[in-house]
Amino acid sequence: MSSSPPQDAPVARHWLPVVVVVCLAQFMVVLDATITNVALPAIQADLQFSATDLQWVVNAYTLVFGGFLLLGGRAGDLLGRRRLFVAGITLFTFASLMDALATSPGWLVGARALQGLGAALVSPAALSIITTTVPEGPDRAKALGAFAAISGGGGAVGLLLGGFLVDALSWQWVFFINLPVGLATLVLALRVVPESRAGDRAGGFDLAGATLVTGGLGLLTYTIVKTQEFGWTSARTLAFGAAAVALLLAFGALQTRRAAPLVRLSIFRVRTLSIANAATLLLMGGMYSLFYFGSLYFQQIKGDNALETGLAFVPMTVGIIAGSVLSQRLLVRFGVKAVLAAGLGLGTLGLLWMTTLTPDTAYFTGFLPGLALLAIGIGNAFVPLTLIATGGVAPEDQGLASGLFNTSQQIGGALGLAILTTVANSATDGAGGVRADALVHGYTTAFAVGAGLLALGAVTVTVLLRSREANASAASAEGVEALAVA
Repeated sequence: MSSSPPQDAPVARHWLPVVVVVCLAQFMVVLDATITNVALPAIQADLQFSATDLQWVVNAYTLVFGGFLLLGGRAGDLLGRRRLFVAGITLFTFASLMDALATSPGWLVGARALQGLGAALVSPAALSIITTTVPEGPDRAKALGAFAAISGGGGAVGLLLGGFLVDALSWQWVFFINLPVGLATLVLALRVVPESRAGDRAGGFDLAGATLVTGGLGLLTYTIVKTQEFGWTSARTLAFGAAAVALLLAFGALQTRRAAPLVRLSIFRVRTLSIANAATLLLMGGMYSLFYFGSLYFQQIKGDNALETGLAFVPMTVGIIAGSVLSQRLLVRFGVKAVLAAGLGLGTLGLLWMTTLTPDTAYFTGFLPGLALLAIGIGNAFVPLTLIATGGVAPEDQGLASGLFNTSQQIGGALGLAILTTVANSATDGAGGVRADALVHGYTTAFAVGAGLLALGAVTVTVLLRSREANASAASAEGVEALAVA
């Protein structure tokens, strides 16, 4: 009896072009979560967004991105990772064109949601293409390190690029720029990315599950945003909150009954995967506060233009890349748990530093130190998080594991931004409204809550993560034997 070769067999040679292409795509989708931040004042003025609804330009993208990532991961496992990768890039590029042509708030928010759906197909396919194409060992370690650096640093680059485009051209160009990048990535993907899938797996697509989880998370975010208008204990808030919880519970119940669930809940028995996703959720919830409120601080308080605002965040990109490179050396010497906890701790200190900002704070002595601490901390945290989120998982579950990890990033950012925006607006109202000092008080209050989220992540890792288990999981992902016994 003959047997077919495994469909997930890694390609030992010529993997570098594959990694370049998937990292380019990942850079594009991560960048788009933040590139709009510096364009928000211009978008608000042009399309007449209200102050509370403005965040939906960011959250429509991140919520749909996060909500459908799991479906994208499973679809890649079943239909083929390159096929989903190509389909996602095509949809993302088309939606970017629709964003740029928007003439109303509803149009832009809807197009951003469609763009998020395209990203949800690209991102899990990108990570699972790396883990199933690049052979284990130092090569995979380098590939995953590059992917982690791009995932962490792409957002900071988005602020600089967005600032340049808005200042030199118009806000529409933060979306037009995706057209040539998307088309180039599409052509390269068709040429160099090999096809792979998870062999013969029974079942189809859990579209109902994806709809339930996305609807539940979207309604929860909307409920949080509207608490400033209706209050936390109002009948409307409680009803919407209950409906959101009901949708999420229905999603969980559905997953236990389906033969081919969107999320096979047993995967969470892999402790390292569960802890990595929890820590990522908290990290992104705090990290997004700096992008959003930092952009508003420079433009609304300091009077900087979009390009100057983007330039202010350049050190963050450098710090994240430096932290990612440094972490790969520290992992072998100190182990996953120590490096991850230290990275989250540094990020906490960075956001705490930001709570000292005032309308008159100088950039180099006031803003930059906090930015540097947060950036280096994120860089040190992202590499071990990526390794333990995908290590120790069977090849046929790489799409699911990748989808869960990316979901944690996007949902953490969306829910974190909703919570912190509500906190900031409430603090600003309590301090006297739209005066500069009141606005800054709102921003610094949000930074304090964001620091609390990162601190909770550090505590979670310190208390729950087992060093030997984490090192073994990371070693299985990157093939570094020293980690397995560290």
